[in-house]
Amino acid sequence: MRVLKLFLLALILSAGNLFAQDGGTGNLSELSVYRVKKIINPISVNDGWKSAGWKKMKSVKIQNYMGKVPAFKPDAQAKMTYDDNFIYVIYQVKDRYVRSITQKINGKVWEDSAVEFFFSPEADRPANYFNLEINCGGTPLLHHSKNRPTVADIEQIEIKASLPKVVDPEITDPVTWTMSFKIPLSMLEKYTNVVRPKPGVAWRANFYKIAEINSNPHYITWNEIKNDKPQFHLPKFFGILKFE
Repeated sequence: MRVLKLFLLALILSAGNLFAQDGGTGNLSELSVYRVKKIINPISVNDGWKSAGWKKMKSVKIQNYMGKVPAFKPDAQAKMTYDDNFIYVIYQVKDRYVRSITQKINGKVWEDSAVEFFFSPEADRPANYFNLEINCGGTPLLHHSKNRPTVADIEQIEIKASLPKVVDPEITDPVTWTMSFKIPLSMLEKYTNVVRPKPGVAWRANFYKIAEINSNPHYITWNEIKNDKPQFHLPKFFGILKFE
C-alpha cells in the first residue's frame, strides 16, 4: 500500500511539473482560433491596412476587457500572415486619448498607447513565449520567457508606425492609427525552438491593446483572459494560430 501511495504521489508531482512547464494548456475547446494564410509575395511594413497584400486577410477583433472598462472603448483589430522566412502582423486602432513618450528599446512601452503580440512558436509549450510590445510611436520591447533577446536582434524586426515617434500631449480627438511589423524567424530561432509555420502547424498567441498612463487606461485582449486583475502574461489563455 505504501508503495502504491508513493507511486501516486510521484505521478501527481510529475503532472504538476508538466503543467508548470508549459504554463497549462487551458481548455483548448474554449480558445479563439485564427487561421493564418501564407503569402507568396512578401508584404512591406509600409503597406497599409487596406493594401493589396493585406486586403484578403481576415482580421481578429481585440475586444475582451480586463479590469475596469474605460469610458471610451478603442476599436482594435489585427491581421497576420507568413512566408518561409518571416511572420507579418498589422494592427489598426480607432482610438482617442493617444499618448506615446517611450523612445528606448525595451523601455516601458506598455505605459503608452500600445499594441502587443504574445506568441509561442511551440503549441504544446505555451509557456515558452515571446512578448513583443510596441507603442504607437513604433518603439518596441521584446522579451522571451527564458531568454532575453539583444537590442541588435530586436532591431532586426522591421516596424512601421503611422504616428510620430513621440505623441505628447495626448491626442484627445478620434484618430485611427496602424502598426505593422515583420519578424525574422531566424532571429527567433536564436532563443527558442521554433516550429516553423506551414500548413498544419499551430502556435499559441494572443493579441493585445493597452494604455496605462493616459486619460483612458485600458487592457484589451483577443482571446479572453479569465483573471481578477489585468495580466497579459498568462499563456494558458493564449488562443490558437492555425497556419494554412
